[in-house]
Amino acid sequence: MVDTDSDGRRPVFAAERRQRILELVRANGAVSLRELAHAVQSSEVTVRRDLRALESEGLLNRHHGGATLPGDLNREASYVQKATLSSAEKSAIADLAASLVEDGDAIVVGPGTTTQEFARRLSRHTELAVVTNSLLVAQALAGFPRIEVMLTGGTLRGPILALVGSAAERSLAGLRVRRAFISGNGLTADRGLSTPNMQVACVDQALAAAAEEVVVLADHTKIGIDAMVQTVSAEQIDHLVTDDAAPRDVLDELGGKGVRLHVAQI
Repeated sequence: MVDTDSDGRRPVFAAERRQRILELVRANGAVSLRELAHAVQSSEVTVRRDLRALESEGLLNRHHGGATLPGDLNREASYVQKATLSSAEKSAIADLAASLVEDGDAIVVGPGTTTQEFARRLSRHTELAVVTNSLLVAQALAGFPRIEVMLTGGTLRGPILALVGSAAERSLAGLRVRRAFISGNGLTADRGLSTPNMQVACVDQALAAAAEEVVVLADHTKIGIDAMVQTVSAEQIDHLVTDDAAPRDVLDELGGKGVRLHVAQI
């Protein structure tokens, strides 16, 4: 079978294109519609049709703006897998999130490739105190002499290069900071922020509990997606920093629950 894209691109074999889409989703866990269309050099209209076909065969799950593997609620993508996904969106989100930090702030920062990018944007600030359980965030801040960095204790979780467990949670107990900057694997209006791993979720909850305000950094591939363990409910989220490809209906629902939306233009 040969398909012709509606935007006039050359015909391509549907079977070959769908196989490539499956490979991308299997490798990355979750991939946006925009990224899939770019990778297979087809229009988003064509890729949507492919995703419907693949979903009907039980090979993937369609979501707002992309696709995930079946049973992906408990799948935790590694740092290496996530590092190359939505790089432009993560960069724009990091820039916008950094505007929520002021000189002299005390903040906590959770693990993730987006929070790592955010940390790199903090060099212009002075007298910051940053508490984190992320080795990536700590490394990003290591060269900034005017920023005090404090790592939690804990057990290293290799896939995301973060410290988890009771020691990490204890080191956050009694802490009070202005804002928590956290990420996750999914964000919906019904369940809020979620992650596939219980240990990661418990430390994220402790990070959020330490802050006067919770700021979630999530690119469009995570909006409308559910993972197994809830981190914070939508009602606990004060700010969401995302990009302009995020599904508008989910953003509207989150806004209706009091979440202040900050949308980065790509």
